[in-house]
Amino acid sequence: MRPSLFKIGIGLTVLGMIWLSVVFYQGDKISEKFSIKSSDSEEIEMYLEGNDIGYYKIFMPEFAGIGVFVQILDENRNVISDGIVETKMSVGYFDFEGGMHVAKISNLSNDQMNLEVEFGDTNGKEMVLPGIVTLAGGLMIVISSFIKLRDYRIEQPDENIS
Repeated sequence: MRPSLFKIGIGLTVLGMIWLSVVFYQGDKISEKFSIKSSDSEEIEMYLEGNDIGYYKIFMPEFAGIGVFVQILDENRNVISDGIVETKMSVGYFDFEGGMHVAKISNLSNDQMNLEVEFGDTNGKEMVLPGIVTLAGGLMIVISSFIKLRDYRIEQPDENIS
């Protein structure tokens, strides 16, 4: 029995998503837990190779409504990216060129804050092929659904019943 276009599309999409997850998981990253006092800051450093996309993930278990200010600095201490995180968990992305990079997190509240920070490389350049596989699977699902809906007819009564 020959598999349908829809089933092939689902298979390719699932395969692509798993492949993307594995590639992302293999990227370099560092995780740390901080306890930052009021109006204080902490830094986490990592050497990132090549030109790619980096990320930071900040989780505040006891989020009270006031967030933190995050800056990503290159090896010359120039600001690459910055922003205020005002949610319990936030992920941010930035473009980088090889070298030592620093994530500087500053507490904006008047209370001590506990944070879990993950900082690293997304391996974005290695995600192109799995992304294409996922896209191809998604297109197959859309095309097969369109074909099925195009041929679908609803029978209408010949006359109005009143």
